[in-house]
Amino acid sequence: MPLQPPRRLIDVEVDGSAVRVPEGATILDACETAGKDVPTLCYGDTLTPKNACRVCVVEVEGARTLAPACSRKAEAGMKVSTATERCVSSRKVVLELLASSADLSTTPRAKEWMTEYGADPARFGEEAATVAQPAKVDNDLYVRDYGKCILCYKCVDACGEQWQNSFAISVAGRGFDAAISTEWDAPLTDSACVYCGNCVEVCPTGALSFKTEFDMRAEGTWDESRQQETTTVCSYCGVGCNLTLHVQDNKIVKVTSPHDNPVTHGNLCVKGRFGYGYV
Repeated sequence: MPLQPPRRLIDVEVDGSAVRVPEGATILDACETAGKDVPTLCYGDTLTPKNACRVCVVEVEGARTLAPACSRKAEAGMKVSTATERCVSSRKVVLELLASSADLSTTPRAKEWMTEYGADPARFGEEAATVAQPAKVDNDLYVRDYGKCILCYKCVDACGEQWQNSFAISVAGRGFDAAISTEWDAPLTDSACVYCGNCVEVCPTGALSFKTEFDMRAEGTWDESRQQETTTVCSYCGVGCNLTLHVQDNKIVKVTSPHDNPVTHGNLCVKGRFGYGYV
């Protein structure tokens, strides 16, 4: 790839603090530069933002509506507020709606955010509609637990034109009945899935997980505090993909890939992601 000229820097104000970010950066980039912790769910650092969850909304001076920080481009002179009453109220309601309809128990930081924003999903009552359903276990590599799905579309993008180009999954149905599905809702083994696991890599809620992780959670033995992570190079071919091995009790329990790696950008094939049995 040829060298590109450096991007022009622009000045943005975040919660009263001036920060400088490259032209084309998002408001979320500016917030991170300013050290502001803005919650995100549907945002993926290797994917084009989908603006699906709206947890990252911020207030921009002069704007009529709240702006999704993950996709709104920062502009020179922009004044951004991350913790106004409107932002807090919006995030609270969004978290309540998501948690009342889907199981967020394996969503990183969800419990922390619920406490921070005072979200109470139970206020909708026991009759609130949910997407609860049995997990789909139709292969030995990964599990689809759509009772935890928030329809962030990250798995569809990773499987589609943004990375894998397998197009094995998409959104089926409308409204509350919308769901991630294979073509004609066929079993995964009969679909176009190539088991690269890149959908698992980007899933923010645990709706997609390694079969090993799913089984260990069911047994009560999954413990990330006891896991060690070691980054190495995949031994199957000469591409040079980086693997991060997650090891618990001297056994590999899952494999991820560094998102900042110039070769993989977090993506792997079926051998790199799941072919660790020989170890």
